[in-house]
Amino acid sequence: MLDDDATLHAMGYPRKLTRRFRAFDNFAISFTIINIVSGIFSAFGLGMNAGGPLILVFGWIGVSIMVLFVGASMGEIASAYPTSGALYFSAGKLAKRHRGAWSWYTGWLNFVGQVGGTAATGYAAATFIQAYLALQWPGYQVTPERTVLITTVILLVQALANTFTVQLVAVLNRVSVWWLVITMGLIVAALAVIPAHHQPASFATHFANNTGFTSSFYGGVLGLLVTSWTFTGFDGSFHMTEETVQATVNAPKGIMRAIGYSALSGLILMLALVYAIGDYAQQAGSSAPPVQILIDALGLETAKLLVLLVIGAMLFCGLANMTSNTRQIFAFSRDGAMPGSHWWHSVSARTRTPVKAVWLAATCSLVLVLPGLWSTTVFAAVVSVNVVGLYLAYGAPIFLRLRLETFQPGPWNLGRYGRPVARVAVIWIVISSVLFMLPQASPITAKSFNYAPIALGVVLLIATVWWFATARRRFDGPVSYGHPDEVAAMDLI
Repeated sequence: MLDDDATLHAMGYPRKLTRRFRAFDNFAISFTIINIVSGIFSAFGLGMNAGGPLILVFGWIGVSIMVLFVGASMGEIASAYPTSGALYFSAGKLAKRHRGAWSWYTGWLNFVGQVGGTAATGYAAATFIQAYLALQWPGYQVTPERTVLITTVILLVQALANTFTVQLVAVLNRVSVWWLVITMGLIVAALAVIPAHHQPASFATHFANNTGFTSSFYGGVLGLLVTSWTFTGFDGSFHMTEETVQATVNAPKGIMRAIGYSALSGLILMLALVYAIGDYAQQAGSSAPPVQILIDALGLETAKLLVLLVIGAMLFCGLANMTSNTRQIFAFSRDGAMPGSHWWHSVSARTRTPVKAVWLAATCSLVLVLPGLWSTTVFAAVVSVNVVGLYLAYGAPIFLRLRLETFQPGPWNLGRYGRPVARVAVIWIVISSVLFMLPQASPITAKSFNYAPIALGVVLLIATVWWFATARRRFDGPVSYGHPDEVAAMDLI
């Protein structure tokens, strides 16, 4: 049951990628993509204005629990279908009817969600790089054009890193885990020891609504975006199964460990930032609220050092995002579901990586952040594309697993708890997806409009037109390259 190549051959695929990811490497990619430092620091300002400490702290706890249900259900499916196709592959296998359509739409939602994650992380890193430059050189002017330009450079560097061997990416992901742990430890220790003043314990129940909406409830639930945006991308462990040893066990463990460790460590970091808040209105209204908190609590020089560490964490997060994004493109193209599929699933003979898919992922991510040249809500919109696209893709195979009475679990499974856990996961996915398609700032203008529904709608419209025009006649879900013995002879490794 733990023979990786035999499992892959049984699903109808030859081995084309190198298996160099061990249990820790598989965990590391999801832990790095979740990236509590990047997620909390990039969206903390949104939480301060949409719910305040009450939503930041207790929203983190509640959403983390819901995400554990989603991760457990995904892990069970990953153990049964350990392939780079991950979500769209399992949707095609679990559907009772219309397998091609389920697989098609799941794959496209996964694609746009992953592109959104890569884009949002790069944009957040660019924002923090500019914040650091403004601290270092007070005369530096932060502009939308510079943010987009820096994002472009970041995507270029990450694409170059992913172009080289998967072993390099694995090494960088190992480094990123320790970078995250050390960065979080230093920030928490500094905020606990250095400031002369901390907020009282009751401050965790403080509520704030500066969204412009009169409904406190609506303003508060928007703050859940902070935690939901952080807990995306753990399907990275699933996408890396064809490069992971003993993937039927190590991939689901990687998913659960990444979510669990991130939930606990993220709560500690969130509490450290919340109790270090000083002048609430001034800090919440600054261009980078968590940076202002560090400056006010720790002094300029210490804050600059910690901001550099945060930027490093964001860059590692973006690198892992792009790696996962690339594997999804590779697998989806292998089954002929993308324009120019023969290009995107080709593997470099020298590096054994899907190089062309890397550059497609980088280009699409750049297209998604270009509205930042004129929109003031581009980050929130791209985050919404990321959250909604990914969670709908997560929900499809989990929902289909509920409908299928004959689901055959892999070595890692939830036993009799599988179906109840899946039900909770689907309910949360529906709620969160509706929430993040709604307006996030008032008054609603051309600059503040949440264009996430438009971005998702355009992708789904293209997918639908293409489906009814040609794809439904030639795409019937994941393909099989033959019987296990036949595909074994096609192995390129």
